[in-house]
Amino acid sequence: MGEAANQKINNAVMKIMVDIDKQFLRKMQADMHRCSVKCCENKDATMEGVQECLEVCSAPFMRAQKYLQMEFEQYQTRLQRCVLDCNDEIKDKMGVNPKQSDMDAYTRQFESCAEKCVDKHIALLPTLFQKIKKYLSDNSSY
Repeated sequence: MGEAANQKINNAVMKIMVDIDKQFLRKMQADMHRCSVKCCENKDATMEGVQECLEVCSAPFMRAQKYLQMEFEQYQTRLQRCVLDCNDEIKDKMGVNPKQSDMDAYTRQFESCAEKCVDKHIALLPTLFQKIKKYLSDNSSY
C-alpha cells in the first residue's frame, strides 16, 4: 500500500480515536482517578483493601481500553485481508518472468486496488464509531 493511502487511513482512524478520547476516555480516566484518591485516603483500609479498591476504580477504563484494542485490531485485520486479496489478484495475473513494463502496470493495479480497500474501510469508520460509542455509553460506570 502506498504512503498516501497509509496516511489517509491513519488520519481517519486518528480522528475517530481523538473523538473517542474527548467524548469518553478522559471522563472515564478522571472518574478513575477521583475514585482512586478516595481509596488512598481511606485510613481504615488495609493495604490489600486499598489495592482492591484501586482495581475496582480502574476496571471500567481498563475494559474500555481492551474493547477499543479489540475493535481496532479487527478493523486492521479486515483492511489487511483486503490488501492481501489485492496482492493475490496481482500475483495470479503475473506470468513467469514478467517484463518491467508489466511489473509497472501490476504495481499500479495493486496500488489502485489497495486504495479502494482504504476508501472502503474509511467508509466503515462512522459505523464503527457508533458501535464504540454505544459500548462505552453502556459500560462506562463502575
